Amino acid sequence: MTRQLLQRIGIALAAAIMIVWLYPHLKSHQFIYEQDRPWNYAQLIAPFDIPIHPDSATVRIARDTLDARFVPIYHSDAAVIDTIVGLLPSSDSDYHRRLASLLRKGYRQGVVDSETMSRIREGKLPRVRLLEGNVLSEVSTAGLTSPRDIYAMLDSVITDPGLRGYFTGANVHGLLRANVIYDTVESARHYDNEYQTLTADRGVIVQGQAIINKGDIISAQDYTNLKTYEHMMEARLTGQSHSNKLMLAGQLGYAALLLALLIIYLHLMSPQVYDSLRAYTFVIALVVLFFVLAVGLNAFIPGGLYFAPMAIVPILVLVFFDGRTALVVSLVTVLLTAPISSFALEFIYLQVCASAVAVFSLQELSRRSQLLRTSALVGVTYIFAYVALELLMNGSFEGFTWRMPLILIINAMLSSMAYILMFAVERTFGFISVVTLGELSDINQPLLRELSDKCPGTFQHSMSVSNLVTDAARAMGADEQLVRAGALYHDIGKMANPAFFTENQHGVNPHDALSPEQSARIVIGHVTEGTRLADRASLPPVVRDFILEHHGAGKAKYFYFKACEQAPEGTAVDPTPYTYPGPNPRTRETSLLMMADAVEAASRSLRDYSRQSITELVDKIINGQLAEGLHSDSTLEMRDIPIIKEAFVKRLMTIYHTRVAYPQAPADSKTDNKTE
Repeated sequence: MTRQLLQRIGIALAAAIMIVWLYPHLKSHQFIYEQDRPWNYAQLIAPFDIPIHPDSATVRIARDTLDARFVPIYHSDAAVIDTIVGLLPSSDSDYHRRLASLLRKGYRQGVVDSETMSRIREGKLPRVRLLEGNVLSEVSTAGLTSPRDIYAMLDSVITDPGLRGYFTGANVHGLLRANVIYDTVESARHYDNEYQTLTADRGVIVQGQAIINKGDIISAQDYTNLKTYEHMMEARLTGQSHSNKLMLAGQLGYAALLLALLIIYLHLMSPQVYDSLRAYTFVIALVVLFFVLAVGLNAFIPGGLYFAPMAIVPILVLVFFDGRTALVVSLVTVLLTAPISSFALEFIYLQVCASAVAVFSLQELSRRSQLLRTSALVGVTYIFAYVALELLMNGSFEGFTWRMPLILIINAMLSSMAYILMFAVERTFGFISVVTLGELSDINQPLLRELSDKCPGTFQHSMSVSNLVTDAARAMGADEQLVRAGALYHDIGKMANPAFFTENQHGVNPHDALSPEQSARIVIGHVTEGTRLADRASLPPVVRDFILEHHGAGKAKYFYFKACEQAPEGTAVDPTPYTYPGPNPRTRETSLLMMADAVEAASRSLRDYSRQSITELVDKIINGQLAEGLHSDSTLEMRDIPIIKEAFVKRLMTIYHTRVAYPQAPADSKTDNKTE
């Protein structure tokens, strides 16, 4: 018991650590919120003066405005023309003086680089600010020119052959450059100054003043104020790891307590899950899996948390276990996920409503197509719950948008993926769902049709046994679907030799020509043959167990006793050839089948179907099996025995009820004698 408990606690603790590791590790005084949504916390009071920075939209508008109106700064370099003139050849010639004069004249209005000239011609730079010394003046760009324009002007005005030859040989094109130059440093400095002016703080939230009140819609300015508060608080807490450790401890305590409550519930109310390591691991893994899915969606998709199909959790638990456990596991999963939501109460409310509807709509789950109906109902529930919540919080539809309803509809559609996950869980954990059991119980299944064709008597026996065990399972709270499916398939091995089994014989008994040991070998062989057929048909292991265990390690008594009668006096008969391979029943359900199989077969030999005779038969068979220890390995409890016996008696009395004899008509009656 202690080892089992420590094992369960270890698995839950590992899950809690993983969950806490994925939690958002927020520092103290930080909150989860979104712009244009209500502030869900209490009124927030400024613990110190907080500057009111402009919100992001204001900053963006200010930058766009500044970019549109900012006039760049250029400075004039008078030495440029002197440098160009100094590079001309033969400075003492008349051609030199004449070309220099033309150059100085062209540079007098200012020459800019080709890129600046392109912007001027495109109308993007009508004016510039010109820095000369310490004087900054704004001038029109209409009179500015470029080195290419200067060269074109010289080329057009120089007509004298001698001067033209000098101009051509001087490589003037390679010497020309701008003398009005873009000033990167001054432009950046003035731009920053103007930007700081446009985006200056709008005031101060003084200490003790409310930053935001509970229920207020978070505007863009409120959002900026909250971010400023958090950054200032974080700066004050730098180097103080104590608060972070406390928050981590709180998260671990929160997750661990929820998982501990789940363990307590499973131990007290769902022992079939708690006692099975495989089932318990599945439940914990399911909780962690959907928590991780929600965290991942929330991290990469805006509002992604609401895309997580949390309704799949109760659906999967329901189809393998029960509705009550499904609701509890779903609630624990939702509560573990809620801390990563910006609006925890809204998230919990929506998911709890959806989970409850999913469980309610699948109470009688028998076909996978019902999952589509459940998805539709979950979608309707989401929308109704969200609308009700919006009206509760805001009192109107003014802030209502279709974004969240669309997300919730997609969420509901994703819930139908439980069909695929159901199949994966069956393969991974070896479980069998009520849907699969329902499909296996369909008498149109190929194996059951073959049984009906080859062994009609055995098929009818299996049907009768399935009715017996279903009634008993319902009365004692066992798995009805499972025992019904197990009963239908438990004798499929008889198809190998149909005529060797009483219910399929028609006056001729082939055992008359065989020795007791040979007969026993054939009869006992229907168990191993049944398991072979089950493996070939890929029947689930849990159904295969019914075939193996429905005779347990009991004996083929008829042939064993016959062998004892035929043996020489004083010679002991070895019981081994007459003993079924087993094992004995290990669950309540397989024990039920063993009892029902023997009772149904024996009931066919009764001559009197009164309640007393049927009761005596049931008592004799079940008590005999208990005395032989055939149910010693089963989870069956002694308090279940009277319930099983009573269920069998009631069903057999219904099957073998006596009809009322109709009186004979008078001999002289003129009326027709018709049976109603």
